[in-house]
Amino acid sequence: MPKTVADVMSRDPIVVRSETSLNEAIQILAERRISGLPVVDDAGKLVGIISETDLMWQETGVTPPAYIMFLDSVIYLQNPATYERDLHKALGQTVGEVMSKDPITISPEKTLTEAARVMHDKNVHRLPVLDESGQVIGILTRGDIVRAMAASQD
Repeated sequence: MPKTVADVMSRDPIVVRSETSLNEAIQILAERRISGLPVVDDAGKLVGIISETDLMWQETGVTPPAYIMFLDSVIYLQNPATYERDLHKALGQTVGEVMSKDPITISPEKTLTEAARVMHDKNVHRLPVLDESGQVIGILTRGDIVRAMAASQD
């Protein structure tokens, strides 16, 4: 019988709220040696995820989009909305300002094969695991899947 997400996920993951300061989230990530945190609202429903990738904007900054001037008009060569989003992340002070919204999730009864496929296809490193009511009950990382693969070879 194939292993399920529930068999290998980390249960009761540390979560943060949108209003949590970025410094506090960074401290949690560093002290616990984890790379991402689910973000929940007051009811415990998932609203986003904050990861090391989201935090890189704080350190690297943002480059304005390339543009050309033509007849007193500015023509952007890249989408200026992307620049606005990235700038907001670079200047953010709370988790809600920096987090990725609408994260990809998985349910606990899915197989590890299905989870691995979702992670690969969507290029994500972790999947919050939600119960039927939308509550975060666990988190599944690529490392969890690799450890399960290693254990099955023993």
